[in-house]
Amino acid sequence: MNELDVVGVRVEMPSNQPIVLLREVGGDRYLPIWIGPGEATAIAFAQQGMAPARPLTHDLFKDVLEAVGQQLTEVRITDLREGVFYAELVFASGVEVSARPSDAIALALRTGTPIYGSDGVLDDAGIAIPDEQEDEVEKFREFLDQISPEDFGTNSQ
Repeated sequence: MNELDVVGVRVEMPSNQPIVLLREVGGDRYLPIWIGPGEATAIAFAQQGMAPARPLTHDLFKDVLEAVGQQLTEVRITDLREGVFYAELVFASGVEVSARPSDAIALALRTGTPIYGSDGVLDDAGIAIPDEQEDEVEKFREFLDQISPEDFGTNSQ
């Protein structure tokens, strides 16, 4: 497993499909995962430190975990089958729960939980970006700084 950082979310054109971009810590691979608009909003809210007036689903789940004394220790992006990514939530008790990567990432950002990607997923879907292309990644980060969660809309796919 390789630790991943969340670079951010954006809307991919021309499909208008949100994407979350993860970066391998200590490596040069990036992992793009296409996600739904609701999850894009949840991830963007968490990254920007925004708190909605009422809890979103991921905020509620975080609050429930705290209320029942459970700790999320890691999120793992474990597999990619037929274009679909799979993830697991790993709890301190040893319990593992299957989850969509987008939900797992949104929850990880709220709880400060590390995110890991399997070697297989990074080998299959990771994109190596050499140092000389880091300028493009920096442009992507600047783009992310200029958008808001409202840019993702609320329409479901």
